[in-house]
Amino acid sequence: MEPMFSPPLHRQRHQFVIDFVKRNKPKKVVDLGCSECILLKKLKFHREVELLVGVDINGTKVRKKMYGLAPISTDYLQPTYDQLRIELYQGSVTHKDARVRGFDLVTSIELIEHLTLADVERFSEVVFGYMTPAAVIVSTPNSDFNPLLPGLAGFRHRDHKFEWTRAEFRSWALKVCLEFGYEVELTGVGQAPSGQQEGVGFCSQIGVFHRLGGRDGCHMSLGDEVEDVFSYTLLYSVNYPSLHDSNILGRVLVSEVLYWAEKLKGKWKEEMTGEGNGAHTLRQPEGGEGCVSERCTEVEEKQTACGAEKRNLVEQCGKGASEDQEEEDEEGFWTNGEKRQDSSTLRRSVSVPLDVLWSCCPKVSALSGSLGNLRRLLMDDPQVKLSQDGAAVLVNDQELDFEEEEEDHNDLGDSGYAELGQRSHTAEQEEDWEANVDLEDAALFTGQVGDLFRFNKGN
Repeated sequence: MEPMFSPPLHRQRHQFVIDFVKRNKPKKVVDLGCSECILLKKLKFHREVELLVGVDINGTKVRKKMYGLAPISTDYLQPTYDQLRIELYQGSVTHKDARVRGFDLVTSIELIEHLTLADVERFSEVVFGYMTPAAVIVSTPNSDFNPLLPGLAGFRHRDHKFEWTRAEFRSWALKVCLEFGYEVELTGVGQAPSGQQEGVGFCSQIGVFHRLGGRDGCHMSLGDEVEDVFSYTLLYSVNYPSLHDSNILGRVLVSEVLYWAEKLKGKWKEEMTGEGNGAHTLRQPEGGEGCVSERCTEVEEKQTACGAEKRNLVEQCGKGASEDQEEEDEEGFWTNGEKRQDSSTLRRSVSVPLDVLWSCCPKVSALSGSLGNLRRLLMDDPQVKLSQDGAAVLVNDQELDFEEEEEDHNDLGDSGYAELGQRSHTAEQEEDWEANVDLEDAALFTGQVGDLFRFNKGN
């Protein structure tokens, strides 16, 4: 049967549901008879859905494929504000469970024909009377189409309990609408050959039910009279990473801040190097920090316009470093609000104001919401070093650190410490050599030294 249709019939049924989801944007969707979760795997990419649930009586089939619904690495590396939770249950569509009530959409794709007619009645009561979703999509084989299927004798599947004609399906659908307060649109997928569509209809007939009154007209009277029931067994549940999670939001924000801070530092150093100043000539303001400012909306397009302001700010910061301040820096310096006394561990850094990050980086401003929130979110993060007043991010300048280390090394050589260190190293090597001398040689050597010592003493 499948080769008769392009795309294959099962894909056309799934695409019908996906198109409905795109148009109506339901937030809570449950697929009854989800089997191997094929439809759920497609629906998970439509992030207007916040809760995606699958129910099937065959737990073995669900367990076999359920981990295919887990988040992939991209979901963790690039989380969004979209929220998605997936739950899979083992249970019968003829049993009630409070966890699937009040959904926006219930789908039942090629399911009811596997039930007895008595179970179809219970299915109707559970889905339309107890679950009371805003919309229901039910598809089932159309027996009027069967004569066009080559080699078919009887039902299309050995497990089918019945296959309705279009008239029988319409009769059941209208009965459901009258009893539970819905309206229905009858359609389908899998068109007949040209000229025969009117006579036999679609290969799979579909009923799209809408609750009267829409989402706000919830027909919960029957469900409210009974106690909540939990008859399904939860097999799998997962929450997709979302920026609504404060931990994930903080991680992404810090990553963006550190990236843009490094990028702004690099652009500033390139500009300073182009002017002939060189990064190594950077004078330090209070706290031993360089300054950078690039107040622009888009860094790439407005770098030139920001250059003059950066230079002015750098000059002002340089003037702030007086001789008294330099003497004070020899005794101690401030890093992230903590004063350290060992000047040999001084690390030079570039200060990137938070308001610059806010104005230059749209994603940083979007993630934090406000400049105050940005400061608050960064304040307690161990990966971020803020200035003493909390108004700027401090970015270590490794080139300046390396230059300082080179200068210290040269100073040691000029002052004679290098020679002393070399002598000490030679002495250590001799000690190691003596420790490894063979015991017999050591004894002989000791005896010879003793004889020499006695001879000198005699003289």
